[in-house]
Amino acid sequence: MPHHWKSLFLLLLQLLNLCSTKSQPFTSSSSSSNPHLQFPCKPPHHSSYPFCNNSLPIPTRAQSLISLLTLQEKIQQLSNSASAIPRLGIPPYEWWSESLHGIATNGPGVSFNGTIPSATSFPQVIVTAAAFNRTLWFSVGAAIAVEARAMYNFGQAGLTFWAPNINIFRDPRWGRGQETPGEDPMVASAYAVEFVKGFQGGGIRDGGLGARRVLESDESGDSLMLSACCKHFTAYDLESWRNFSRYSFNAVVSEQDLEDTYQPPFRSCIQQGKASCLMCSYNAVNGVPACAQKDLLDKARNEWGFKGYITSDCDAVATVFEYQNYTKSPEDAVADVLKAGTDIDCGTYLLRNTLSTIKQGKVQEEDIDKALLNLFSVQLRLGLFNGDPRKGKFGSLGAQDVCTSEHKTLALEAARQGIVLLKNDKKFLPLKRGVEFSLAVIGPLANNSSLLGGDYTGIPCNPKSPFEGLQEYSTRTSYVAGCQDVPCLSDAGFEKAIYAAKKADFVVIVVGIDASQEREDHDRVSLLLPGKQMALVSSVAAASKEPVILVLAGGGPLDVTFAKEDLRIASILWIGYPGEAGGRALAEVIFGDFNPGGRLPMTWYPESFTNVPMNDMNMRADPSLGYPGRTYRFYTGDRIYGFGHGLSYSSFTYNIVSAPKKLSLSKPFKVDLSRNVLHQPGDVLDHLHIDEVTSCESLRFLVEIAVKNNGDMDGGHSVMLFSRVPKVVKGVPVRQLIGFNRVYTVSNQYTTASILVDPCTHLSFADEHGERILPLGEHVLMVGDIQHFVSVEIN
Repeated sequence: MPHHWKSLFLLLLQLLNLCSTKSQPFTSSSSSSNPHLQFPCKPPHHSSYPFCNNSLPIPTRAQSLISLLTLQEKIQQLSNSASAIPRLGIPPYEWWSESLHGIATNGPGVSFNGTIPSATSFPQVIVTAAAFNRTLWFSVGAAIAVEARAMYNFGQAGLTFWAPNINIFRDPRWGRGQETPGEDPMVASAYAVEFVKGFQGGGIRDGGLGARRVLESDESGDSLMLSACCKHFTAYDLESWRNFSRYSFNAVVSEQDLEDTYQPPFRSCIQQGKASCLMCSYNAVNGVPACAQKDLLDKARNEWGFKGYITSDCDAVATVFEYQNYTKSPEDAVADVLKAGTDIDCGTYLLRNTLSTIKQGKVQEEDIDKALLNLFSVQLRLGLFNGDPRKGKFGSLGAQDVCTSEHKTLALEAARQGIVLLKNDKKFLPLKRGVEFSLAVIGPLANNSSLLGGDYTGIPCNPKSPFEGLQEYSTRTSYVAGCQDVPCLSDAGFEKAIYAAKKADFVVIVVGIDASQEREDHDRVSLLLPGKQMALVSSVAAASKEPVILVLAGGGPLDVTFAKEDLRIASILWIGYPGEAGGRALAEVIFGDFNPGGRLPMTWYPESFTNVPMNDMNMRADPSLGYPGRTYRFYTGDRIYGFGHGLSYSSFTYNIVSAPKKLSLSKPFKVDLSRNVLHQPGDVLDHLHIDEVTSCESLRFLVEIAVKNNGDMDGGHSVMLFSRVPKVVKGVPVRQLIGFNRVYTVSNQYTTASILVDPCTHLSFADEHGERILPLGEHVLMVGDIQHFVSVEIN
């Protein structure tokens, strides 16, 4: 087994051992650090209530607790900062903790002011997504869970975390696109499933085709190590653009786009990931605020089988009245969100206005009881009412399980796999090791590790900047900022940078964007490098003895046409926000200790795309309006780098070894003639609605792909299988990803990748009515330059 893959496998086994810890007595070291840990059902005075009896069913325990509460006590539970109920021995609880790519400081539930001063900072999600590696995604979720539960045991975190962010990276200017798995709904769905399963402690991934071994044989799925939250439901991807704000934005979305772009990640997160929390977003969807949209939230619970609690985004209940003016009073807003199915308010609006809403007869106490049943049920599944958590299944987790060597190695592996090689003229990289040369590292992002974490970051264990990482490979390494900061409004530092470039044998320039350019509540207005960064790069490249290596940081796409076309810039690497191990990972790639295999999970558009209105939610192109569409599935314009682009120090060829040429749909199938009208004599049925196909499971097939590494280096490679479907109705995707598999390849040898294709899911798309259809006729499967034709027919 190759070294990097063996390491990942061993990390999974170690995570399994941590996650499956049996009940143990509370250690003296833990006891001395937090002797006054508060928890419900503490003996001897408060342990005899029925809700403390873990032999009873969870709904019974939850109903018992609700029945003991006064109306005022019930209302006090409807905030993220839930109040204590002293007479029942229930301490306060903070629902809001964050864990997007490591334990973060954003929510009030997390504190690093204690025994545990830091936690592993993994790459931002957009970088980890670029690895296209399901096993990696699961492992990161599981590692964060171990650290989160350890911090809970020390009173430094809660048990409910509001991650992952699985919105679609629809527009390159979006300040929070960095937090997501990218622009493809299939990738976002897969990431959601893996992260949530790993984080909630539902099992350990064995690799292969996704086998699972469930922890503690919990076949019911009720028990939770932690609670993950899929956010932001739905069609949320605008912070602040011109006169549009996320607090009042009305996302006008077609049924077609809603069904096959915006909703799939949430459906998968709930149905396959079994997420126990859903966060409704600030924005309205087609005129109705998301947190007050009953049909939207009902779909999650009733159609998708959601089992958990629904929280508003922070102050999203208040925005229903105060920003969106959707209701005539605060009480109407409270009534609308509670009756729609929102259970808890991140904020105080429900605390302040629910009693008056009840007095006005707009909601009943039973409406609150429904919300509390969902809230208490999740807390019970987490074991919050099972007595002293230090004596429970995860009670032995502590400071020794945070910032472990295994987790730091996993963070390094995630950064390695997520780095994308965009350009490498004449195989300029990797630089040769063992040859003594001087290296100049230039740029405002080259020597500040705090800028490389991205949104929702905590306090990392042992962060390393690109300059620090490169120093470990070359003792003759110098650093010059060039720009004072990322906005780079002055060229005062250019002279020193140019001088350093002239003196050095090789030059690495690290530029890009950071939180000053993209973040929550702040979208970009340009896709170009900020300020005078472009001039810095060009000036340094012109002065350097050899062509330079350009490293781009930041989550959002950049128009770097100038660098792509400049022969003095030999190589371009995208590192995104690579987390605490990013500096080391970058150095390993540059010096050839790791063969890059990352691929872009989003399209890089030209600067001209900023002329497209950001508030236009349509995915499909409309040539009559000059609208180019969005994402690789529908975009018809020019691009700097496409979705899935990523080079390697090796080259690869493919051969489809096994795949069917024909799929036969046998009658009978459930045809609804009102939806499949043949307008003229001789018309031929060209598609079926998915709910008419009775044999979806039997249609599934494996595509076996032989991958040959034609280079001199071993390395990981993500095989991506796309499809192009027959154009039977309006709005057919240009192409769409239907499967991916990261495999390890050996120099000059073949490796086989297997991808399972479910035609009802992967070869379908939504029609104009938002109903998924399976086109009949010839479908094209594509991997690299290879095509394979599959005919879908009715016998």
